[in-house]
Amino acid sequence: MGRIFEVRKSTMFARWDRMAKQFTRIGKEIVIAVKAGGTDPNTNPALRRCVQNAKSVNMPKDRVEAAIKRALGKEMANYDEILYEGYGPHGVAILVETATDNHVRTVANVKSHFNKGGGALGNSGSVSFQFKKMGVFKLNPSGVDAESLELELIDAGLEELGESTGENGEEILVARCGFTDFGNMQKAFEDRSITPLSAELEWIPSVTVPVTDEQAEEVSKLIEKLEQDEDVQKVFHNMG
Repeated sequence: MGRIFEVRKSTMFARWDRMAKQFTRIGKEIVIAVKAGGTDPNTNPALRRCVQNAKSVNMPKDRVEAAIKRALGKEMANYDEILYEGYGPHGVAILVETATDNHVRTVANVKSHFNKGGGALGNSGSVSFQFKKMGVFKLNPSGVDAESLELELIDAGLEELGESTGENGEEILVARCGFTDFGNMQKAFEDRSITPLSAELEWIPSVTVPVTDEQAEEVSKLIEKLEQDEDVQKVFHNMG
């Protein structure tokens, strides 16, 4: 019984850690969006996207509102968004999106994670050519006619529409578009009164690197270390 409790407790703490990291990531995105476009989600598409994504990870409304207010404070740091590129073990390409108020600290930490994880930090452009930056919209499929929606969204820049599985095992629809069409897609959903579960810009690999289970575990350990860094927002890879 005690062992079962320990496993459940460990799982619970891991879930809390993941949720805390998601809240921190979205909090930074809110700051960046507010400083760039103001506090009104109705006139600031980037902030509107942040609020939608906050809902998707169950971030409390009062925390979202507090983050918006803090963004206007003079004491609030200005975050620069910097993309780092490198290789993990077994030739897996890795992109690391960061939001930082201290470039020196961030690059030193990211480089250290790569070195300790059996990889190497590269120069700008060293691996990003293996990815395509795309808008990724996740939708609740309930009440949605996927075939009709696909036809309607083509003019807005839709490139792919397919089914996937969410974090909790639920079925979701995933719509992808080119980076430059992100705003068009966002508006297309709004015009149809469809609120995505989340709307993100992601780096999608053009080709993947096949790895064994053992190799995947090595790469995953490096990715986990990077994701735990306070300045890291998202990590992308081309591990197959």
